[in-house]
Amino acid sequence: MPPATAIRAAACYQPDRVLAVADLPGLAELGDGERETCARLGIDEVRADESLTAFDLAVRAARQALSDAGLTAAELGALVLIDARVPDTLMSSAATRLQALLGAERALTFSVGGLGCVSLTPALLTARGLLAADGDLDHVLVVHGSKPPTPLRYRHPVTVSGDGGAAAVISRRGPVRVLDIVQETNGDHWDLFRVDYRDRPSARWREECRDIPQYSFRLAVESRIRLRELYRRLLDRNGLAPGDISRHLSHNLSEGTFRFTEEALGIKISTTCFDNLRRYGHLGPNDVLLNLRTELDRGGLAEGQRAVLLSASPVAAWSLLLVEIGDGATTHYL
Repeated sequence: MPPATAIRAAACYQPDRVLAVADLPGLAELGDGERETCARLGIDEVRADESLTAFDLAVRAARQALSDAGLTAAELGALVLIDARVPDTLMSSAATRLQALLGAERALTFSVGGLGCVSLTPALLTARGLLAADGDLDHVLVVHGSKPPTPLRYRHPVTVSGDGGAAAVISRRGPVRVLDIVQETNGDHWDLFRVDYRDRPSARWREECRDIPQYSFRLAVESRIRLRELYRRLLDRNGLAPGDISRHLSHNLSEGTFRFTEEALGIKISTTCFDNLRRYGHLGPNDVLLNLRTELDRGGLAEGQRAVLLSASPVAAWSLLLVEIGDGATTHYL
């Protein structure tokens, strides 16, 4: 198994503007059933600022993470940008744009993605691989700006998406050790959700589910099986039992998804996730970083305790991260 890496610092940025779910643009045009499903998700409001792009959100989070880590961008060995669901322009490079804006001249720079809410995992796997392979490379900055691809923000029957940025400095040592990562995918569901955009103005873009029964039943059954197997494998290969895990932090889709995961794994999702779901809605790959940061700010995880961070995506992909608090190597607090 590769040596453990660490989150030296992480930052999450949310715009100040608050949008109540009851006031979502276009919500009144939906059918009664869709509006009722939206109201039962457990999301009261999201942060929404139409003046900020996904790139803008990423930049704000990146700068804060560097500041929290006590680093300059020039000290970065690598910069990994998680692709936005909708790029600002085609053919251009958002990753090298971010490199130039931050001043990360020496950083190996590229982007990853393609797994929706699970796209943080390949970014972390990449960061771990770079640190293990190159002894001269010290710090990797992982960044994502999350903004929904459509004006409605409601993805029936799944969630409501808000705006937010997140970034993490991944190093060899730090206050949160990433002990292990597991991930699986199934390409049979690659286009279960999609946005048809060619020859359509962006105001008419809509997140559509190709087959709601497939999402609600077939994918749900598969997710239950996959998560159970991944959870067992993660614990077994690290010599741990469920009682050794102090917190379980999930991606934020809905209260129903939290209950589903709790029942499938026989665990309890931290109340931090429920609180952030109500306040911010779904933030794609940023959810678990936001929940981890909030949990630590609240004192919910102490030195030596472990947490499992769970993510799933309807593309379909599943991932679990095992982290442990503390190594005494730095005073920078996540």
